[in-house]
Amino acid sequence: MISLMIPEINVTAWVLGFLAAFVIGLSKAGIKGIAVINVTFMALAFGAKESTGMVVPLLVLADIFAVIYYNRHTQWSYVFKVLPWMVLGIVIGVFLGKDLPERLFKIGMAIIIIITVIMMYWWDRKKNKSVPTHWAFASSIGTLAGITTMVGNLAGAFSNIYFLAMRLPKNHFIGTAAWLFLIINIIKLPFHIFVWHTISGDTLLLNLKLMPGIFIGFFVGIKIIKLIKEEFFRKMILVLTALGALLILLK
Repeated sequence: MISLMIPEINVTAWVLGFLAAFVIGLSKAGIKGIAVINVTFMALAFGAKESTGMVVPLLVLADIFAVIYYNRHTQWSYVFKVLPWMVLGIVIGVFLGKDLPERLFKIGMAIIIIITVIMMYWWDRKKNKSVPTHWAFASSIGTLAGITTMVGNLAGAFSNIYFLAMRLPKNHFIGTAAWLFLIINIIKLPFHIFVWHTISGDTLLLNLKLMPGIFIGFFVGIKIIKLIKEEFFRKMILVLTALGALLILLK
């Protein structure tokens, strides 16, 4: 059990926290693959394990913006295929990550990222680009995404692989991911509050102060995503996901 007490926050932590909120806004606006950056900034500012819960309310807020803006593009069939498996992964992640020491927690996050980089490389080099239809694909990706979203808010890489594999156009990709992660992040809240104790009144007050970063990031992200063409969007997701994965190994 974590007894979450936030120490006096210095200027560096505030800057990192605001940048993390800004990146969350960018990511939820559709610039996928950069979410690992906010995980890194929050971990540097507040600690790896503590920050996993601290960031969830910010994610929910940004998810709400994304759902409102992209709702008409949501493809619910893809949400329903992967959602049950992600919920299963969350439950597994709750027990895996609950009592892990800080050092082992960071190592676990690093291993997840290494696997992600390998998966990204494999998909990019894969000659057969047909859409996977076997249930094992959605179940394995969904379970891994659920575990990683609970342990370190790092499901983005796995969900990116899933939606890229489904060949979803840009706006369908963003709209479907928006609803999926709004549901998932809401499901995570009670685990962080009552099991891991990584969300408290103090962390919610901190979230409130970081909210402007979400607004700015989402607005900037919307402007950028409108300029990105379909083919470039796919390549951008692959590159940013891989770069983000490497970044967290350096923190």
